Order: sequence, then structure tokens, then C-alpha cells
Amino acid sequence: MILDVLSNAAQYANAHPLFAKAFEFLQNQPLATLPTGRHEIQGDDCYANIMEPECGGHAAAKIETHFNYIDIQFVVSGNEEIGWSPLCGMGHKETEDRKEDYALWKDAPMAWFPVRPGSFAIFFPGDGHAPCAGTGKCRKVVVKVRV
Repeated sequence: MILDVLSNAAQYANAHPLFAKAFEFLQNQPLATLPTGRHEIQGDDCYANIMEPECGGHAAAKIETHFNYIDIQFVVSGNEEIGWSPLCGMGHKETEDRKEDYALWKDAPMAWFPVRPGSFAIFFPGDGHAPCAGTGKCRKVVVKVRV
């Protein structure tokens, strides 16, 4: 897991062959006004989902993991908080759907952290993450990058 601000994105651009394109999208698109939904970056290998979820606090947040994609979760506005646990420390899987690329877990996150507007968190397949644990509505972009 990585947590940082978008102005430091260049430090991570070489961590994956598609990270540079993902960060270019986050830095050069009008994220506050783009319509919600899927936006292509490089087909199914790299795309962005813009969403405006209603955050429900820690109690409502479920840990999820992915098999084939890395999440870059960038907060545009609102009060987002995300829980985190390493996959190796979890053991109570609730459900999994490999076609949709997710598993949900009953485990509680090991740590909670705020992701303020202008910040991003990167979650690799070994990172359990529980998004939308802040309060109120937020606007965020989740860039999906194929492993």
C-alpha cells in the first residue's frame, strides 16, 4: 500500500508500466466535472471509475481485495477514510467473484487512515482495503491497473 499526494506521483510512475498513464490521467483531466462512470485510459488494462459514494463510517466499510488489478484511489473532494490490512493477516472470506475481480472479507482492518482531497492510495492485490469509511459524500477516482 502507498499513500501520498498527487504532486509526488512522479516518484511512483516507474513502479508499474501503466502507472505513468494512470497518473497522467489524474493530473490532466478535470476530475471535479467529468461524469461519473468508466473512463478509458488504455482499454481493460488501465481505466478510471469516477464515483460519488456516500461514505458510511467504519461500521459500513468492508475489506475487499482484487486478484488482477491494482487500485489507485484518488480523492477529489469529501471526507474519505480507508481501512487496510495485509491479505496474509486475513482469514474470514465472505465472498469472492474472480470474474468481477474481487473478494470481500469479514475481517476488521488493521489500520484506518484519512485520504484527503488531492491524495491517493495505491492498493496491490496483497492489500485488503475498506474504502468509503469516512463520512458524507465524497468524489473519488479509482484507476484500475492490470497487474
